[in-house]
Amino acid sequence: MTEQINNDIKRVMAIFAHPDDPEFFAGGTLARWAAEGAQVTFVLATSGDKGSEDPQMTHTRLIEIREEEERLAAKTLGATEVIFLRQPDGELMHTLALRRELTRLIRLKKPDLVVTCDPTAYWYGNTYINHPDHRAIGDVTMAAVFPAARDRLNFIELERDEGLETHKVKYLYLAGAVEPTVYVDISDYVETKIAALREHKSQIKDMEAMAQRIRDNSLDTRSPHYAPRHIEAFRVFTLA
Repeated sequence: MTEQINNDIKRVMAIFAHPDDPEFFAGGTLARWAAEGAQVTFVLATSGDKGSEDPQMTHTRLIEIREEEERLAAKTLGATEVIFLRQPDGELMHTLALRRELTRLIRLKKPDLVVTCDPTAYWYGNTYINHPDHRAIGDVTMAAVFPAARDRLNFIELERDEGLETHKVKYLYLAGAVEPTVYVDISDYVETKIAALREHKSQIKDMEAMAQRIRDNSLDTRSPHYAPRHIEAFRVFTLA
């Protein structure tokens, strides 16, 4: 069991596909970083405009609902800013345009640490196929972190037209990792994660079942029964 304590983290950027992804994938860890003093920014590539079974729901209305839910959830976790790129839900792809936009945001906000999805995770077990948007955002984020944000001749117009200097991200965390290397103790923040997820009322039908599932799935089975510990797992890269 390893836990990477990065005392030099002042700015965190969480880049995910949909509202509720930051909470499900890394809510406890994001809450911990915020509580420890980091400035946390969420970047959501889509606004989840396809996630409804309501026959009366429209794309426009669902965007309004889910963005507001995400703002409330982010506030619960301690995030200071939520940026919505409003790409179409279910259609996310690794394009140069999206890589450029993420590179722009990384150079603008200068995060010490970026967390996103593991793009190699096509499924979990034999009951869940990973959403293609999750894989796409992980793939494009990795390319934006390295090498695009680091090397000035990538998207040179960002420097030329906007004055955005290059930025080297120190740490990259992949959530939902196929081969995790770091386990973060979220024991003090698992209830904060659950509280944030409760804001996603349009997506979660049974809140109590969700809460119990989070507690069960995050329980570290190697911790003693008299001192249970909750964790989130990541594959971590140290880049600078």
